Amino acid sequence: MIIEAAPHDPPPPIRVLLAEDQVLLRDSLKVLIDTTPGLATVGEAGTGAEAVLLARRQRPDVVLMDVQMPDMDGIEATRRICADPAGAGIRVLILTTFDQDEYVYASLRAGASGFLVKHATATELLAAIRVVAAGEALLAPTVTRRLIAEFLRRPHPAPAARGLDDITQREREVLTLIGKGMSNSEIAEHLHLTVGTVKTHIGRLLAKLHARDRAQLVIAAYEGRLVNPSPQ
Repeated sequence: MIIEAAPHDPPPPIRVLLAEDQVLLRDSLKVLIDTTPGLATVGEAGTGAEAVLLARRQRPDVVLMDVQMPDMDGIEATRRICADPAGAGIRVLILTTFDQDEYVYASLRAGASGFLVKHATATELLAAIRVVAAGEALLAPTVTRRLIAEFLRRPHPAPAARGLDDITQREREVLTLIGKGMSNSEIAEHLHLTVGTVKTHIGRLLAKLHARDRAQLVIAAYEGRLVNPSPQ
């Protein structure tokens, strides 16, 4: 008697909350996301305050957040979503027309996991949602270089950098390489470790530095002056 294995259930879709005040663009994003396998919208917000309310109510995996929102801007909405204990696990992907340093810095300090300009392609946007949902940081090399310069201009490290006294030397090495934009496999190769060991170190760094995700570890590396500011 041959027993056929039961088919595996597909993984649940990545649940996306849209926070965009332009109705036409929001409708277009909804169609794009809802027609992409593995993704689904779970709400639409036309103001920053609505985004905060819906994030708390719907508990999406990713909030696609416009910076310029009426009633409360996207950066403040991001800060409130990420500071809410009920929103643990929610990732925010900032979407804006303006590729400006102050937006990038403020967005990441508010807790955003990524930053994408609106002239990105549909393919890049969908990939960004998946990257952020997986807990990775979405930071292009050009953004990374500007962030380094921005942090170095600030006279005092932010509170996040003070926790570096509690990490081990190996964790410091891993954090430095995260700040340079290396993937887990690249870090493993560079330090002659297994990918599993790298993930263990990253987990400990997240706990010790009270970081939500990899983007916050990048910030900690910059604010702790662990990254070489020389152009890459």
